[in-house]
Amino acid sequence: MEEDDVTITAREQNFHSQVREYIICFLLFAVLYFVSYFIITRYKRKADDHEDEDAIVNRISLYLCTFTLAVSAGAVLLLPFSIVSIEILLSFPKNYYIQWLNGSLIHGLWNLVSLFSNLCLFMLMPFAYFFLESEGFAGSKKGIKARVLETFVMLILLGLLILGIVWVASALIDNDAASMESLYDLWEFYLPYLYSCISLMGGLLLLLCTPVGLSRMFTVMGQLLVKPTILEDLDEQIYCIHLQEEALQRRLNGMTSHSQYNPVDLQQELDSVRSMKNKLERRKKASAWEKNLVYPVVMLILLAGTTISVLLVVFNILYLLVDETAMPRGSKANNTKERGIGSASLSTFGFVGAALEIILIFYLMVSSVVGFYSLRVFEELTPRKDDTTMTTIIGCCVSILVLSSALPVMSRTLGITRFDLLGDFGRFNWLGNFYIVLSYNILFAVVTTLCLVRKFTSAVREELLKALGLDKLHLSNNTREPEKHSANRHQKSL
Repeated sequence: MEEDDVTITAREQNFHSQVREYIICFLLFAVLYFVSYFIITRYKRKADDHEDEDAIVNRISLYLCTFTLAVSAGAVLLLPFSIVSIEILLSFPKNYYIQWLNGSLIHGLWNLVSLFSNLCLFMLMPFAYFFLESEGFAGSKKGIKARVLETFVMLILLGLLILGIVWVASALIDNDAASMESLYDLWEFYLPYLYSCISLMGGLLLLLCTPVGLSRMFTVMGQLLVKPTILEDLDEQIYCIHLQEEALQRRLNGMTSHSQYNPVDLQQELDSVRSMKNKLERRKKASAWEKNLVYPVVMLILLAGTTISVLLVVFNILYLLVDETAMPRGSKANNTKERGIGSASLSTFGFVGAALEIILIFYLMVSSVVGFYSLRVFEELTPRKDDTTMTTIIGCCVSILVLSSALPVMSRTLGITRFDLLGDFGRFNWLGNFYIVLSYNILFAVVTTLCLVRKFTSAVREELLKALGLDKLHLSNNTREPEKHSANRHQKSL
């Protein structure tokens, strides 16, 4: 009887622990879902209140995009949540109220994020796009059912195409007997191999976007904050801008049908002049501490974060050359339970080092997003408040999902953190290739350094031009160019 009671008690404890983990995961995802829904609806183009077929399709696509964005946020929070959990367990090892924060919960979160990432990337987002663009097959009755049927047919064809490409690529790369046998294993070979390729593409995209974003962050923060006025006369600049605004306004009001200027170009130029005037007036009204303290402190913080990131990557390169344990490795569930999450700190500096790692991970993610939208190839995907189509939102969600899914892998590959990758994140084939990992670290350090050097040299050159007053001559030449172009277009039209 006593053995039966012990067995039942163990089963009950296991049942309650699993239910508790499911509830925690559901609550965390619910919070992320509501935040993602608020963000998407803030940028989504406002539609009519009339309920029709397109409105239903847009709503379904909106829900799928919200789910994808929530999964992306969960992927970003994986490493910070795991690092914070380890430090909390080390600080309060016997506290009853944090016993729910264990290795099983952390490993379950990694597995869920990996599963949902695959689901969104290979199923939900293609379905949302094809469903949004579908109209039903020719000759069939129009309606939701016809659009769903066309969407599923397109998904099946796309899946067959991707499977064929992966089958041919894997057969060409690995032509041994074991690899040829695994070609017919869909669940154990195709999907992990395909997700490994997607993760490698995401890592390369991060390698391209993050250095650009790290240098672009200085420009973005410079636009949001008020720069200190050094060797500048704001009153004179505001007076010149005011005269230019009045001249453009008079020219625009006196336009006739035979005028040599294009009214669209004049209106755009007037809007840019007014925007510049508002910025100058904001700089003039700003307080002294905002101009002379906040701006330099923020720039120093950005510079320190970028410098620390590059130094950590350089140290990781040295570790890779002398110690093979610096290679990013995956940690399986059994090893995690045997070793026990929270048995030792992953950072040499304890809680301070863990906090620094979390800050750097978020900083790299924000920089990668800023760099992604700064590239000319992806400028069209930049969301605009209340004026973003659902197709653009789908593209943004897919891009952010790829970047966020590759963020834990990039952070571990660059040596930003020593936390072992859990779940399917640690099973990527290319993580075991020494030359790929070493080349990735070297390219990141070199490209980031070059972007920063180019950024600061151009910034110093612009400040020198402003101090010498040569920027006004440059601006005057630039303002004459639209006039010449408009005059040339008018002559061609005549």
